[in-house]
Amino acid sequence: MLLRCLFLIFGLMVSAVPAVAQTPASPGAGPVYSLTFFETGVSQAGKGAGLFRQYAAATRKAEGVLGVVALQETARSSRFALIEAWRDKAAAEAHASALGALRNDMQPFLAAPFDTRSNIGLDVAGGPIGSEPDGSRAIYVLTHVDVFPAGKDQTIDMLKQLAAASRKENGNLRFDVLQQDGRANHLPLVEAWRDAQAQSTHAMAEHTRAFRAKLVTLQGALYDERLYRSIR
Repeated sequence: MLLRCLFLIFGLMVSAVPAVAQTPASPGAGPVYSLTFFETGVSQAGKGAGLFRQYAAATRKAEGVLGVVALQETARSSRFALIEAWRDKAAAEAHASALGALRNDMQPFLAAPFDTRSNIGLDVAGGPIGSEPDGSRAIYVLTHVDVFPAGKDQTIDMLKQLAAASRKENGNLRFDVLQQDGRANHLPLVEAWRDAQAQSTHAMAEHTRAFRAKLVTLQGALYDERLYRSIR
């Protein structure tokens, strides 16, 4: 009888424990990081940059936006990238029509269409995207890390270690690890550095070189790293 009472008491105690921590997050919950890439004709890059700059300025005032950065590639000025951070999926989707309008306005200048990828933040630190110092020397780096599915978890651990070490480097302004929605083995990196020298030093840092060496056997595609400057 005593044993039965103890089991009943234990069962009541277990049932009283809140189950919130075991409930999975609802779809679309949490910040969404949208990366958009497009390319204009070489002679149309100036016109494209002007429209792009206007869009970024207007988007910073949008409901639910956490940060926006408009970027132009350093090596090829006709290639652009957009980083948008949104409060949640609903806020991102509510603004999709504005991005569509930009795409339509830029259609005469485009050499390649808009390519937009939605992501979640795996390891994001610091202030909002776009809060980095607005200096003409600052270098942004967008890297697409694509690995075979079997190596995804190992790569995520490696990327988090790389991010932690890189944030301690002199001249680092941002180092974020993202994960593409629907393609968990696609892991974009968003970096910002004080200047080209800081970025170059990072590329040859021991922890960077060790990461690149380990990643080779896991890669499903070539390591795609591109350098940009902000056009705000």
